Amino acid sequence: MRRSRVTTVSLLAALALAACTNAKDVLDPSAVTPPAGSAQSLPATQGTSATTSPTTTAPAPTASTPGRTAALAKTRLQVAPLVGASVEAAAPLTAELQARAKQRGVTLVGSTDQTATHVLKGYFSTMSEGKDTTVIYVWDVYDPSGNRLHRINGQRKAPSVGSTEGWPAVAPATMQAIADQTIDQFTAWLGSGGAG
Repeated sequence: MRRSRVTTVSLLAALALAACTNAKDVLDPSAVTPPAGSAQSLPATQGTSATTSPTTTAPAPTASTPGRTAALAKTRLQVAPLVGASVEAAAPLTAELQARAKQRGVTLVGSTDQTATHVLKGYFSTMSEGKDTTVIYVWDVYDPSGNRLHRINGQRKAPSVGSTEGWPAVAPATMQAIADQTIDQFTAWLGSGGAG
């Protein structure tokens, strides 16, 4: 019965995140100062939707063609306020988004920059089950006019930190891995001609 309830809650959380359009209770990534030394590179997986564990590894996409390199160089990505994540969980995520974007040749711009070519909006929730916590995430990619161009979603399951539940149980490495995966999937989409 407990397993069925957890599965039902998980599906409802994923559906709620997918339909989320309200910017209430948001966290502006530009207001978070990343912790020193938090921009370490972690393995990432590819794909639009993924369930991963901390030990999953896959080669990161590379900018191998001139057209792809040019598309990435022209990209100016703005990260909109995050919905659902705590300040403590968002700090390592935003720091790693910055580091990974730089590695991939994508320029991140601030919330007041009018030159953004894409806007990334993220919606997050957690689900604790036993000694593990799963972070469920949905990223919508918009053009500057507000038209949704692409969606990146998935979940990352990892051992809980301490004996807590929810966001306090999420390790910084889990959020860093989500950031790596997000930027890798975003650049793969751009490279496949999805620049909008």
